[in-house]
Amino acid sequence: MTPEEALVRWTVRVALLLYALALFLRLGHRLRIARLAWTAGFLAMVLHVAAAFHVVHGWSHADAYAETARKTAAQVGLDWGGGVYLNYLFVAVWLADVLGWWRGLAAYEARPRAVEWAVQGFLFFMAFNATVVFENGPTRWVAVAVCAALAWACFHRANILSTSGFGDKADGQP
Repeated sequence: MTPEEALVRWTVRVALLLYALALFLRLGHRLRIARLAWTAGFLAMVLHVAAAFHVVHGWSHADAYAETARKTAAQVGLDWGGGVYLNYLFVAVWLADVLGWWRGLAAYEARPRAVEWAVQGFLFFMAFNATVVFENGPTRWVAVAVCAALAWACFHRANILSTSGFGDKADGQP
């Protein structure tokens, strides 16, 4: 693997590890540090996209579309490159979420639950597909373990909150 290829691979791995770390920190009500991890993860994702477009696709959207179609056909039997647009949307949604969070922790945590579920559901769907469906080897198995740990943490937290009488927004942080 060339240093350029390593940059492409490791920037996305760092981005998604920071994404998962931020989610775990949010579940533990460590909102300030979670916001930093969330932002750093987003910045690593932007670096990954730039590196991928430079190193892999020669700054060609057509090449990125064709490569996405090839990989999608190989994995799921559908010759469709539109997933590249979902990747663009992934970056845009994450950016909007980062900006919203930096507007203020209280406002971010007070946003409608439907918005939170839509944002996190889409981001998780994309991260899961990128790491579990379209990857293999150790990356896939680390991702499966992280997803299982996140599912357990979410279930455990929801179970504690439903039996304690406390709302899930009570974290004591401004």
